[in-house]
Amino acid sequence: MAQKVIITCAVTGSIHTPSMSPYLPITPDEIARESIAAAEAGAAILHLHARNPRDGRPAFDPAIYRQFLPQIHAATDAVINITTGGSYNMTLDERLAGAIDVSPEMASCNMGSLNFGIFPMLDKLKTFKYEWERDQIEGTRRTIFRNTFADIEEVFTRLGHEHSTRFEFECYDVGHLYNLKHFLDRGIIKGPLFLQFVLGVLGGIGADPENLVHMKRIADKLFGDTYQWSVLGAGRHQMPLVTQAALMGGHVRVGLEDSLSIGPGRLATSNAEQVEMIREILTRLGFQIATPAEVRHMIGLKGRDKTRL
Repeated sequence: MAQKVIITCAVTGSIHTPSMSPYLPITPDEIARESIAAAEAGAAILHLHARNPRDGRPAFDPAIYRQFLPQIHAATDAVINITTGGSYNMTLDERLAGAIDVSPEMASCNMGSLNFGIFPMLDKLKTFKYEWERDQIEGTRRTIFRNTFADIEEVFTRLGHEHSTRFEFECYDVGHLYNLKHFLDRGIIKGPLFLQFVLGVLGGIGADPENLVHMKRIADKLFGDTYQWSVLGAGRHQMPLVTQAALMGGHVRVGLEDSLSIGPGRLATSNAEQVEMIREILTRLGFQIATPAEVRHMIGLKGRDKTRL
């Protein structure tokens, strides 16, 4: 318990749609306001996607990112972490566009292709604000979320090498840890590493406590004590799994990208509400919360003054 715990907040993502929650931030002003409030509540890292402000669909246009990133950068010291995952139906160039434009301190990198199924949500969601939502959700039944070795290496080259951006390595299954080790052994990436174990996505490893222990055991085998790690628990698994992660010596990720709820049958009214909950849990358990400055030191980030914001 000597290490301080990093809280990451994933503010909006590209999985949930406007019909699923009235509290999901869609417009640039909403994303900026939610991000700033999450940082004020204790999130040291803000994991960010863009959305089309007219209908909430996932967006990649740097001009949309530019409508909220400068506000966040000016109002908070939090580390800005831009997705390179975007959405399964974007090209790699589209997925990289926002991050390359602003040269962030951090970006996400998905460490392998997988089935990423959210189509079971259609069993509960019968009406939609926008027709694109049904097609987007249904599309996950017949497509894969593509992250080939060539794709991953291109992300590392175009962001890591050319912009000195460090990564949140998103690992949805054990094999993704071995993919990461492959790139580390080839010298394409260097430490310190920040791993995000993603549990509970249909197509990835299940959200079981035993699986979290297994992921940690394999990461220890591959990377020794040279890495930092965090946990993302999808949906209702969010709070139990991230609490377990902290108790095991890891960091935590919350936010409306990962879960729309704050408890059984209760929608979270904001990202800050989730951050406040996990911060209270951690504080009551005796943990201290890492500041953005401490995160920059722990992960070896280049500093906010070296971005294009």
